Amino acid sequence: MSAGAALQAAVAAGVSAPGLFDGVYDGPPARAAFPYVALDAGSESDWGHKSGAGREVGLAVTIWAAHGDGLQDLADAVEGCVLGTGAVAGWQLVSVRLMRRRVVRDVAGPWAVAIDCRARLLAG
Repeated sequence: MSAGAALQAAVAAGVSAPGLFDGVYDGPPARAAFPYVALDAGSESDWGHKSGAGREVGLAVTIWAAHGDGLQDLADAVEGCVLGTGAVAGWQLVSVRLMRRRVVRDVAGPWAVAIDCRARLLAG
């Protein structure tokens, strides 16, 4: 399994555990009840070293909600789950770092918090 797919599965398990969301999806779903989380860990680059393989993975987590009330609390909970990610199947998680977090909203649509992180993993 690729580093991104393994990381995405580990984050999905961690974010699902508190039971805060109606769903955790690998990418934006066609239809889903609010609030929900969409994950994308498809951006990978080499982070290997002389004697081993490694990957740097860009992780995008988007929390979608019908309104802004309590959205920052949900974002805090998700950020804690992501930064506290433990075991990643087939990979050693070296670090997870928050790169940016922002609230975005279409005037006619739902609210969203986008959380972008960088994870570094070594094979093994």
